Amino acid sequence: MVTSHDVEAIEVENLTKRYGRPGEGVLAVDHISFAVHRGEVFGFLGPNGAGKTTTQRMLTTLLEPSEGRIIINGYDLARDAYPVKRQMGLVPEESNVYTELTAWDNLMFTARLYRVPRKERAERARELLQAFGLWEKRDIKVEAFSKGMRRRLSIAMAIVHRPSLLFLDEPTPGLDAQSTRAIRDLVRRLNAEGTTIFLTTHQIEEANQLCDRVAIINHGRIAAIDTPERLKRAFQRVQSVEVALEPDGQRHGDALAALPGVTTAVKMGDKWRLYTQDPSSLLPLVVDYAREHQARIVSLSTLGPSLEDVFLEITGQSVGTVRHETQEGDGRRPGMRGRRGGRR
Repeated sequence: MVTSHDVEAIEVENLTKRYGRPGEGVLAVDHISFAVHRGEVFGFLGPNGAGKTTTQRMLTTLLEPSEGRIIINGYDLARDAYPVKRQMGLVPEESNVYTELTAWDNLMFTARLYRVPRKERAERARELLQAFGLWEKRDIKVEAFSKGMRRRLSIAMAIVHRPSLLFLDEPTPGLDAQSTRAIRDLVRRLNAEGTTIFLTTHQIEEANQLCDRVAIINHGRIAAIDTPERLKRAFQRVQSVEVALEPDGQRHGDALAALPGVTTAVKMGDKWRLYTQDPSSLLPLVVDYAREHQARIVSLSTLGPSLEDVFLEITGQSVGTVRHETQEGDGRRPGMRGRRGGRR
């Protein structure tokens, strides 16, 4: 849900974080600028060490910037942090629930920290526990909770004071499929109710499902910001044809990679994904190859770029652990074998 307001939820200008002495330390975040609109789910993506967590820690006042300016809901974070803190909630990657307390006591304790009026605490705690499927477990100590239940409780604690802005740091890694689905449904529900959400993640499909826009950070710099679909359209060169052949489909990788127009061949389970700029021209070549080698086509499909493809193209990471790349006519610079596309 995206709404239009004069004041952005977050405005960042030339945000920078250095560790160590000038000229000798590490530049973790390098003069980045971006805005988060009120009412949107904004994804912040990047490989490990790209600067995601450092940026979020600066946005949530846990880390002081070396340079730059942060404006949240119209307040300058460096000059007037108190009202900002009252308007935000944070769900850190590591669980922040108190395992020796019950679910109910965790919520009541957090409500007191956020100065929720006494007469409203119990009502809000009950509403959240019921909404998050934890009401029946309210009097059980959290040490007996599953990881998914602790994550849901952590989100409930972060929104007990009804913040307008919620920061989520890697909310679903390590959770089972059912818990992951439940967390994503909660994010959608909170956003539908008007909460702006800043989602830090390296789960590409999660960002694709949840986010109105995404920013990709790499080596401390913003490499791209746009909606998932626009980013995909901008990278048509990473379209692909996916084919499964029988018998012995595993052995065809080198030959398929050598077909004209194929830039990369990646094994995907029992299929081969052939990256190309022109899937329509490649399709008949794949059919001809199968006929010539007396192989049966089990499945054959064309795929547009995925957000994962875009992410890997921008960050220069490998698209698979098993891959075959053409060595001629693919437009790559020398020394880039093992990666699809260079860093941007």
